[in-house]
Amino acid sequence: MTDELDVAPQAHFAPPTERPRIQVVPLKGLPVVALAVVFVAVSIAGNWKWGLMFSHVVGGGLWTGIDLFVGLVIGPILGRLSIPTRAEFSARFMPKMVIIMPTVVMMTLATGFQVARQLGNLNPASPNHAWLIASFCVVGVMAAIALGILEPANIAVLYEMNKPVPNGERIGRLMKRFIYTAGITGLMQVATLVIMTRVATQ
Repeated sequence: MTDELDVAPQAHFAPPTERPRIQVVPLKGLPVVALAVVFVAVSIAGNWKWGLMFSHVVGGGLWTGIDLFVGLVIGPILGRLSIPTRAEFSARFMPKMVIIMPTVVMMTLATGFQVARQLGNLNPASPNHAWLIASFCVVGVMAAIALGILEPANIAVLYEMNKPVPNGERIGRLMKRFIYTAGITGLMQVATLVIMTRVATQ
């Protein structure tokens, strides 16, 4: 992930004869998102320990895995592809990320706080309190990056690709931003794994 994602200046895609419009938000995935939101809400409202732990572990595991995979695996591969191939991949990959990332972030953060409260880790006297504060700081930065940089770059790529003549240079810059920030949050996820395993073994 160096300068491989750079593209030639003023690169544009020649519009094919019939180019289907990209669906920015894949509607077929919304029922799954709704199910996850309802499950998290029911778990929090009912103080359901298993539901909270399940949502936190699944959400955190997916968030970590996706960040590491996108930043460290997909990024280098994508950088070696031609611009049209990169665009074709983005058209299929990015819409899914539009709904996946906010969902796993929501699952992780909303239930993580409740789990910490149940286990007493929010109590300043708890031996895990300092680790928990460190976790809040790391996860807060990752959430800000995911929702404030990754998601806008993702959506901007899709809107650009829906134009009659997409700007390849702009798409390249946005994809570069997306991949680099995913890699950064992926590395930060390693710090989260260290903190969480410390908390679990105290």
